Amino acid sequence: MRYGSRIWRGLSGHIRRTLVTGALMLVPVALTYLVLRLIFDLVNGVLQPSVEWAFAKTGLDWTVPGLGVAAAVLLIYLAGFLLANTLGSKMFGWAQSAAQRVPVIGAIYSATHRLVGSFSGTRGTGFKRVVMVEYPRLGAWSIGFLTAITTTDGGKRLAVVYIPTAPLPNSGWVAILPIEDVMDTDLTVPAAMQLVFSGGIVSPAAIKTQPLVEAEEVVEEVASG
Repeated sequence: MRYGSRIWRGLSGHIRRTLVTGALMLVPVALTYLVLRLIFDLVNGVLQPSVEWAFAKTGLDWTVPGLGVAAAVLLIYLAGFLLANTLGSKMFGWAQSAAQRVPVIGAIYSATHRLVGSFSGTRGTGFKRVVMVEYPRLGAWSIGFLTAITTTDGGKRLAVVYIPTAPLPNSGWVAILPIEDVMDTDLTVPAAMQLVFSGGIVSPAAIKTQPLVEAEEVVEEVASG
C-alpha cells in the first residue's frame, strides 16, 4: 500500500511539474498569438473592404486574406518614406498643425500623438522619467512615468505621474502628487515597459533611487517640456 502511494505521489508530481513547464512555454506563445490576431483582424477588417472595392472598380474580383494588413504595411512604409525627405516632412508638419487647430479633433490628435510617442522613450516625448510612488499603501511602491511638473496657485510643485497597469501599460491612471512624494529612478522607459509587460517577472537586479525633489536637473528638464 505504501509502495503504491509513493508511486502515485511520484507520478502526480511528475505530471504537475510537466504541466507547469508546458504552460510556461505555451501560454506566452498563445497570448502573443491572440494579441497579434486581434491586431490583424482589426486592421484587416478596416482596410480589406476598401481594397476589394478598389479592385472591383477596376474589374478585378480578388479576395485575398490579409490584404488589409498588407495595405496597412504599405501605407506605413509610404508614410515613413515621405517623412524621410524634406518636402514630405514639411507637408506632414503643415497637415499636423492644421489638424491640431480643428476643435475636438485637434485635442484628440495631439494627445494621441504624444501618448504614442511616449512609449518609445525618446527625448522630448511625454514619458520623460521612470519614477516610483507609494501606492496602493505606504511602504508599497508602484512604477510610474513622470510626464510633467506643475504648480499650485500657491507655488507648491506637483509631479504628474502616469501609473500603468500590468500587463498592458496603455491602460492606467494619472496621479498628481507633491514632488516630495515621488522617487526618481535610473530605469529607462523600455526597461520599465518590460517590467510592466511581464507582470514583474523581468525585473532589474537593482534600482537606484533618489528623492525627485533632490534631482533638480531632472525637475527643471521636465518642467521646461
